[in-house]
Amino acid sequence: MAKLRLLGLASLLLCLGCAPPRGSRVTVGAKNFTEQVVLGELLAQEIEAVFAQEGKAQRVERRFYLAGSYLCQQALVSGRIDTYVEYTGTALTAILKQPLPENRDPAAVFRTVQSMYQTRFQVRVEPGLGFNDTFAMVMRGADADRMHASKISDLQGHAAEMRLGVGYEFQARPDGLTGLEKAYGLQFGPPRLMDLGLLYRALNGGQIDLAAGNSTDGPIRAFGLRVLADDRHFFPPYEAVPLVREDSLQRHPEIQTAMERLAGKVTADEMQTMNDAVDGKHEEVEDVVRRFREGKGL
Repeated sequence: MAKLRLLGLASLLLCLGCAPPRGSRVTVGAKNFTEQVVLGELLAQEIEAVFAQEGKAQRVERRFYLAGSYLCQQALVSGRIDTYVEYTGTALTAILKQPLPENRDPAAVFRTVQSMYQTRFQVRVEPGLGFNDTFAMVMRGADADRMHASKISDLQGHAAEMRLGVGYEFQARPDGLTGLEKAYGLQFGPPRLMDLGLLYRALNGGQIDLAAGNSTDGPIRAFGLRVLADDRHFFPPYEAVPLVREDSLQRHPEIQTAMERLAGKVTADEMQTMNDAVDGKHEEVEDVVRRFREGKGL
């Protein structure tokens, strides 16, 4: 399976490298899970709205489902996309390869990420959309009640017997499984690796006992699941921030106008509601985003 994943990654990189140039259109990217597609659509619709207000009526190209953080980063720096939404903690550890910061202050992490992206990649880290989407250890509510577990440290003495499900990035990243086990003195058995979209089906269906998900995932609300508090503050902040190429902003200043209009507009609860509308209620992403924008007067 590992060889197949490596072959798939190589194929995706080859496709990105051989993809035709963007031309004059703005291109928005997104990773391959629901929240990312929702946020990608949010950026795309807002940029289109700015174009329309200026009488240009230009459609934004969508390049969604670009696998994980590494693929989106490669697409951005190679110029295959102009912008996508990243999370500050992910940018710091997975892309910039920095150690977990001692200072977990969101503003300090944002400044570090902003400075390093500008210097290394000529990419602007825009002000946050308004919410933090941290990694979240999630259990079925009944199991959490039975174990009297409300925080991650409550798993001590239980971890070895628990069936853990994780995404591919969580297993490999410094802010993922190995670091979490060390910080909390936990020792899980070999985790089940799966796509993020399958984690909650497996948890709700009883195939796993604990999932390493994200705090704004829609199924948490839909299935009545329980998020354990990170009581030792292991995870860094993961503010959702748009990343935009500087040369793209020069060609299309409308992008900056759209980013300024979206800054601070999305709460964690609103993000979870949109995720649930897509995942749980099977609504179209375009409709969910359009309704959200209308509600914000955008």
